[in-house]
Amino acid sequence: MLTRRDMLKTAAGAGLFTIVPGCVVNSATAPSNQLTRALIGFGCIAHSANHLPFKGSRLIGLCDPYEARVQHGLDCAAKSGWGKIKAYKNFMELLADKDVDIVHICTPPHWHGCMSVMAANAGKDIWCEKPMTRTVGEGKRVMEVVKAKKRMFRLNTWFRFQGNFYGFGTTVEPIRQIVENGLLGKGPIKCTFGAGQGFSWKFGWSGRVNAKPQPIPKGFDWDMWLGPAPWKPYTDHRAGTSFRGYWDYDSGGLGDMAQHYLDPLQYLLCKDETSPVKVAYKGPRQHPEAVGRFDRLTLTYADGMTVDLDGDETLKEEPLLRGANGLCVYKKAPGGKTLRIKDANGFWSEEKVLKTLAELPKPAPQQTDFIDSCKNRKTFALNESNGFRSCTMFNLGIAAERLGRGFNFDPDTLHAVNDPAADRFLYQSMRGPWKKEMWG
Repeated sequence: MLTRRDMLKTAAGAGLFTIVPGCVVNSATAPSNQLTRALIGFGCIAHSANHLPFKGSRLIGLCDPYEARVQHGLDCAAKSGWGKIKAYKNFMELLADKDVDIVHICTPPHWHGCMSVMAANAGKDIWCEKPMTRTVGEGKRVMEVVKAKKRMFRLNTWFRFQGNFYGFGTTVEPIRQIVENGLLGKGPIKCTFGAGQGFSWKFGWSGRVNAKPQPIPKGFDWDMWLGPAPWKPYTDHRAGTSFRGYWDYDSGGLGDMAQHYLDPLQYLLCKDETSPVKVAYKGPRQHPEAVGRFDRLTLTYADGMTVDLDGDETLKEEPLLRGANGLCVYKKAPGGKTLRIKDANGFWSEEKVLKTLAELPKPAPQQTDFIDSCKNRKTFALNESNGFRSCTMFNLGIAAERLGRGFNFDPDTLHAVNDPAADRFLYQSMRGPWKKEMWG
């Protein structure tokens, strides 16, 4: 099989790759001077607003291991106003195309790490779907290579800088104001995160155990779809949107939703520069192949701050945040204008909450335009570094789920502390030849 290394060596020798997009040199907005992009993977997520229909840059191509999805993608691109775009045989051909500035990684998560590294090595900027990676080791490697190659990286979740924070009913900004300005006291904050606070863990994702192999659909490159994951016989359930129910490709509700939930949480807790030092697990023993549910995951930071991921809803009456001084932060009430705050005397009036927030300094501005990031080489609000840290939060939880117990973690070395069994889940191997592409 022709490897990415072979293709890129030829391309580099011909002088095809440029680190700075052409539009940086010429700021005109004619199509020939717009940033260009291509989609890797054309399943359901590729249709979302930030991928196929996104108008901030020019879509010029796509690829997918299933020929039927490629044709569907070409038809959808034409209907979206992109005209006739390129269909690449595989993503390595896409990475070798000098005309592509940005790659959108719209694949299942088991590909995110490897493709991000390969794209950075190919001189591309990267717009990657969530979760960033399946393991701490993959995330660490993506962060290292993206920085070394001076690429721009965006993770495709946005609640730290825009939109209402799922079931909480407000943006993240006022919650960050409260934490950043010390309203919750000087001691550790307790955070509780689950259905009672407005966030569903979507436990419906689960793999099928002992499913019988099925014929591979015509035109579907199953080996390419599996990529760095262990080889398994084809079944419709593995390859459909239900892939999230298998540890090989994702991690159920945590993989589906945790980066959406925990990245803004990490930001509002002012923890972008570090990771928990301990994770505890409560729940049923997991099947080695099919994802199950959890009852409780508790992440503890060096300063004593805790984050409880409430799976069994026994903490549904808890506030989102409980400060060291007893002040509590709750989601917005139905019909309310903002979040609720409660102290020892009861809930504050809405007027008092709004007045308090109006008087607090606001968080620092964020860089929220990824195309501007690519043109002017300005780090995006959710990038390879803070995205890695928020991904690490739930990747620690995933490792604890699979172990059936908790463990300690060093946020500097990024390894489990004296726990090789935990480290095996944090630093999983990959199937060749992708292992070499990932780790060099």
